[in-house]
Amino acid sequence: MYSKAFISRSSLTWIISIALLTAIGSEIKIIPFANTSFRFGLGTIIFFLCTLLRPTPIILAGIVTSIVTTTLRIAISYYTHNTSLIDGIYTHLPAGTFYLLFAICLQFLNIHQYREKPLKLGLLVAFSEVISNLAEQLLRFLVQSYTILFIHDLLILLAVALLRSFFVVGIYSSIVIAEQKKRVQEMLTIGSDLYVETLYLKKSMNHIETITANGFDLYRQLKAQGNRSESIQALHIAQEIHEVKKDSQRIYAGISKIVGDKSFGSLRLSELLHYIEDGNRKYSELLGKDIQFNISLDTDFLTKEHIALLALLNNLTANAIEAIEKQGIISIDIQQQEVDTVITVSDDGKGIFESDLSIIFEPGYTTKYNVEGVAATGIGLSHVAELISKLNGSISVESNNYKTVFKIIIPTQTILTGET
Repeated sequence: MYSKAFISRSSLTWIISIALLTAIGSEIKIIPFANTSFRFGLGTIIFFLCTLLRPTPIILAGIVTSIVTTTLRIAISYYTHNTSLIDGIYTHLPAGTFYLLFAICLQFLNIHQYREKPLKLGLLVAFSEVISNLAEQLLRFLVQSYTILFIHDLLILLAVALLRSFFVVGIYSSIVIAEQKKRVQEMLTIGSDLYVETLYLKKSMNHIETITANGFDLYRQLKAQGNRSESIQALHIAQEIHEVKKDSQRIYAGISKIVGDKSFGSLRLSELLHYIEDGNRKYSELLGKDIQFNISLDTDFLTKEHIALLALLNNLTANAIEAIEKQGIISIDIQQQEVDTVITVSDDGKGIFESDLSIIFEPGYTTKYNVEGVAATGIGLSHVAELISKLNGSISVESNNYKTVFKIIIPTQTILTGET
């Protein structure tokens, strides 16, 4: 709710912007009826779209827009047609009345509650515009002795109102859909990163369990040998490690719930590839590289394993970007072969040494060093191998001086249902 006693500076600036844009836009017009200054302009479209895009005190916006629009038209008439101020007021006051009534209708109908219902929103706004136009025409009839409208004139008002309102609703819906896609892509990226981390956290928990068991074995051995102080110390260490495991379990449960809740149901392979291409194109631009992405697939279906696929394909694609010096081509191809789905990721970067091909999926392998010569963690490709193994798939790699190709084979049923 907006306080009647207080309007923030940003809101006031927004209202003035709406008024100015609407007044200027209304000068881009057509005049459908003879012997009148009544016009169809872009003003209504601008006013409606602006009030949709951002929460706005609509009544106040209508008052300011009414004043600015009327003043601008009077000034134009005065300086271009030598119309007196009194005649200008009589001529253009009805237009100001239109914007005030239009704002009142939008406020009364509470149009923001229908932003997710485009058909109803468009019809209600069209109705508001027709009512406001009829009120404007009535005022013109009273102050200008303008001939009252006939049926065909009313039909023109209705048709234009419908056209303008649904045009704005279409623009608004396009903006909303674009924003929603952006948010979904961001959440999918976060989800894929968390998903990978859950796999490694689970592996660490298994290691912790083994270490805890070894600690208790050491405690029993030392106790049996009569080394009381050492055995107590070993027991304390085992208990502390067990506490670490319980903390890890709580973290794992929390992250797993987040990943599950934010998985967005199912995604088509084509949608998934779009997100991968878009995100990695931005990454390549960030690195100052000119990279062409070639995406192809001969099959397209919904997958419940989109988080895992996104994680592993993002990893391989990012590695390909880093392997390319300045410009190059990255290709991602998906084909269905009998009961398997085959995914191929290739690039024309610097390639992998033949002696390294057998160890690139092992934890610790890396060819990346920072400016101080310190090696990266080298867990990227081991992540990929872990993910593919979880999907009951396999991965192979071929590389030479001009091309590197990763080939992934996963049972199609696993990708479809998420059941391994």
